[in-house]
Amino acid sequence: MTNSDLLIYQAPDGRIKIDVRLEDETVWLTQAHLCELFQKSKATISEHIKHIFEEGELNAESVVRNFRTTASDEKSYDVRYYNLDVIISVGYRVKSQQGTRFRIWATQRLKEYIVKGFMLNDERFKSGSSMNYFKELQERIREIRLSERFFYQKIKDIYTTSIDYDPGAESTIAFFKVVQNKLLWAITMQTAAELVYRRADASLPLMGMLSFDKEGVPVRKGDAGIAKNYLKEDEIKLLGLLVEQYLAFAEVMAQQRTPMYMKDWIQRLDSIIQLNGRELLTHAGTISHQIALEKSALEYSKYQEAQKQAQQEVNLRELEKDLQQLKSIRDVDGNDA
Repeated sequence: MTNSDLLIYQAPDGRIKIDVRLEDETVWLTQAHLCELFQKSKATISEHIKHIFEEGELNAESVVRNFRTTASDEKSYDVRYYNLDVIISVGYRVKSQQGTRFRIWATQRLKEYIVKGFMLNDERFKSGSSMNYFKELQERIREIRLSERFFYQKIKDIYTTSIDYDPGAESTIAFFKVVQNKLLWAITMQTAAELVYRRADASLPLMGMLSFDKEGVPVRKGDAGIAKNYLKEDEIKLLGLLVEQYLAFAEVMAQQRTPMYMKDWIQRLDSIIQLNGRELLTHAGTISHQIALEKSALEYSKYQEAQKQAQQEVNLRELEKDLQQLKSIRDVDGNDA
């Protein structure tokens, strides 16, 4: 029998830890814990638990257990505990803001498991650390650091570990655009839109995309509107160094068991940018995203036309070469005759 702090979910008031018992590969909470977790009275929680058993949703014999507990008066008492199955069942029944937040949290986690294709990691459960959010966070950060994803995509992956991360929220999408612009401004003094607008040039090889790394793949219209494709070699290197510092900081936060909100991550990003002597982006830039896309589309049309003309010239040269070879063959045949 062990006690542990379990990060169940982050409530807006900042409370995140519930003192739980870990045994038989599950967690156990008292009725008092359930009241605290869902911010409901003892009578309400008791009523929900009663209905769960009466309706046959769970079997009390397998989900309820008495544990000997030492109270503040130093006397030992038998205290009734309920396991994770009961916690989830009550969470989907209780009507409160806390209950709603719990259901949102639980549903998101279930979707994540379904998408990943697995439900449990047996080895982590056997090790006794399967409930440790911060250990999982550290492992996830290390995977991100070793991945081949582009630099600010790794930053995006870091933000998905935020306690208040909501992938479907418009604010999240806007947040990622801000992060991208902050990084690009730190290394080029230009926003993503400004980079595309000023560097997209149909007269240059690959439209001026110096870091377009799809060898043998023709440039597509969508590629022309991606800012990172226009970064120079030294800019790519600097961006990599900034991101590596940021990922190292993220791992330290996980090791220290420091819960992070999205706003915390971006504040730390600002600090790292300034620590490196780079200017911090404090405005929206002078070029809009739409104007940048229009410019890249125009340059792409010119580039495509130039490519077609160049290909036509190649075809004509090859045709002339073929005709010369045919003429040579006829001349040889005529001489033989």
